[in-house]
Amino acid sequence: MKGNTNNKKYLIWFWALFIFPFAFVITLFILISREKLGPMPSFGELENPEYYLAAQVLSEDGVLLGKISIENRTWTEYKDISPYLTAALITTEDIRYYRHSGIDIRGLGRAAVRTIILGQSTGGGSTITQQLAKQLYPRDTARNSSLMRRIKLGVTKFKEWQTAVKLERSYTKEEIITMYLNKFDFSYNAIGIRSAAKVYFNTTPDSLNLQQAAVLVGMLKASTRYNPLRNYDLMLQRRNVVISQMAKYGYIGNSLADSVIKLPIEVDFRVEDHNSGMATYLRQYLTNIMRKPEPDRNKYVQQASYDDALWEWNNNALYGWCNKNKKPDGTSYDVYRDGLKIYTTINSRMQKYAEEALTEHLSKDIQPGFYKRARWFKNPPYSDDIKKDEVEDLIMTSLKQSDRYYIMHARGVSEDSIMLAFNTRVKMRVFSWKGDRDTTMTPLDSIRYYKYFIRSSFMVEDPHNGNVKAYVGGPDFRYFKYDAVTQQKKQVGSTIKPFLYTVAMQNGYSPCYEVENIPRSFDIPGDTVPWSPRSTGPEKYHGKMVTLAWGLAESENYISAWLMKQFKPTAVTDLMHKMGVRSFIDPVPSIFLGTSDIKLEEMVGAYGTFANKGVYTKPMYVTRIEDKNGNTISRFTPKIEEVLSEDQAYLMLNLLQGVIRSGTGNNIRKEPYNLMNQIGGKTGTTQNHSNGWFMGVTPNLVGGVWSGWEDQAIHFETLGEGSGAHMALPIMAIFLKKVYADPQFGIMEADEFEVPSNFNMQLDCNKVKKSNSRGDSSRRVRY
Repeated sequence: MKGNTNNKKYLIWFWALFIFPFAFVITLFILISREKLGPMPSFGELENPEYYLAAQVLSEDGVLLGKISIENRTWTEYKDISPYLTAALITTEDIRYYRHSGIDIRGLGRAAVRTIILGQSTGGGSTITQQLAKQLYPRDTARNSSLMRRIKLGVTKFKEWQTAVKLERSYTKEEIITMYLNKFDFSYNAIGIRSAAKVYFNTTPDSLNLQQAAVLVGMLKASTRYNPLRNYDLMLQRRNVVISQMAKYGYIGNSLADSVIKLPIEVDFRVEDHNSGMATYLRQYLTNIMRKPEPDRNKYVQQASYDDALWEWNNNALYGWCNKNKKPDGTSYDVYRDGLKIYTTINSRMQKYAEEALTEHLSKDIQPGFYKRARWFKNPPYSDDIKKDEVEDLIMTSLKQSDRYYIMHARGVSEDSIMLAFNTRVKMRVFSWKGDRDTTMTPLDSIRYYKYFIRSSFMVEDPHNGNVKAYVGGPDFRYFKYDAVTQQKKQVGSTIKPFLYTVAMQNGYSPCYEVENIPRSFDIPGDTVPWSPRSTGPEKYHGKMVTLAWGLAESENYISAWLMKQFKPTAVTDLMHKMGVRSFIDPVPSIFLGTSDIKLEEMVGAYGTFANKGVYTKPMYVTRIEDKNGNTISRFTPKIEEVLSEDQAYLMLNLLQGVIRSGTGNNIRKEPYNLMNQIGGKTGTTQNHSNGWFMGVTPNLVGGVWSGWEDQAIHFETLGEGSGAHMALPIMAIFLKKVYADPQFGIMEADEFEVPSNFNMQLDCNKVKKSNSRGDSSRRVRY
């Protein structure tokens, strides 16, 4: 009897131990599904998992200029993924992928043992669906030997399984693979398969070959450890394992596998971030302007800044676009996350030529020349016309404007500690025209080091529609973040004079009207001595009768001063504002010297009016914006305003061509440029030669170049070196040479300015002079 009792006990214990695991699992699943052991992803989250998709910035000719992103991810559909990639994925990660519903039963026991008993965060039984679940809803992977920690990991694993099952019910097998490959982080800011294909092999997912696909699938085990750039040998072994698996399961032949395994890994590494690609300054501009909030007066210190922002908000559809436009769910668009496609007006080939032109001129001519000059200065790179204590003040101002100072100051670090940090040598990589240079210097020395570099900006537009074709905000966006196209305002020098001459043309003066080339004086309120601008033209013409065309071609201040006496300064400022210049211009007699600070963007738009028959067209950067599904959200049209008559605009084109034919812009006709097509232009040089400008006008392209330094106290000592003709004009010339050499644009070299219908004014001043000597013609014409 006693034996039967014992047998019954053993039988009860046997069945209890046998049933317990099943009961435990069932109970655990019930508790998890009811979120008693923590939250689970909702149905909505499973149907719409969160992906941060980069905005793509595209050129007018369909080239990807770059991306705007937090995560560098562009969605790729299953049909656009190489079959080699899906085969490698399945054979390596989950050979029974098409035969399970999210959980591989064969690997379940092994995974459970490793997770619960051994405390490992991953087991050998994770399916592709489980790996996706883990990526979409990350779990705590910290390791701990405690029993509770192991239990938590086990619970987490159960959650992962349940999520995997739900994913399988919500999506097809192809969709799960697509989601998985789009989600994975392949390191080096290559998030998702499209970015990975571009970064590591400079190709697209549909063009990945066998060994490239094997490398990327091999990285799925651990993208940092198994990385062809960091651990080549380890990655080579892993790639060969993937290829062997593909051969083992019949996806490729053994002979192909054997031949590919013998090949080295060939990487064509291309970093993709906000510092790389084309039109980096434009992409920064678009990022900033599209995210602008509606102006709040309380957040602006100066009324003028608020007024400017409010004008932009009301008149510029791109300004604050993300906050002006709402998604279907009522939230604002996020340029970093919503996968927008921003179609710009930029032409990728012209952008390339513009960037090359700026780099070539600065690196090969201007910078070497300045180095030779600066080494003889007392406090290089600052000119000798300022004192040492002034130099130190300028350096300290830059120090306090640096990111390093701002961060340390915001953290409450004392001034003494900050200065100690700025005077402590550290390893750093610095910019040089011969390539990035690894060095050791103090942050304070690095500030002075960067002061040496001449900065430059270049913008080109189609004057007929305002489409900006090229946008270069500085020498190298990685090191010089400040955008000198739309952020910076600088004195424009003599490039302002054509607007004064335009006022004259509007009032009936012809290019051949003659003026005596003598000094002119102005009585300035508050000054006891009249002001007289100095001559800037050839001395041999002093005292002689010269034409207005000659005066602009030679940029002679005596002639500009005579014109200034004929009209009020406000006539010039009013005209410039109509032509798109919104910067403040002081309406004083000296306005024609160009001492006002104006943006390059504004100058290019204004000069475009001359080539567009007197119609001002605001520079336009974007034609349309699409959502991630390709639906057009916004279209943009140019904003125009008729400012001049066709005749007046054509007269100014003739004057600007005179600057190129025989004036300060004549270098563009000479070696090494030899540009003999129809070009108008105007050079500009500011006080102390600290800013050089060139504005160029052709029948279908208008461009502007600024060159100078961060500080006005850094400059060339002579006019020959510091003039706009030397510092800025060559960039436009090199650009045009490259454009005209391109078969796609070569025909533009033959373009001519269109003569207005019924235009009958004689513009050959030699013929006009002969006619006037006979008394046959008036020198002034009324329109």
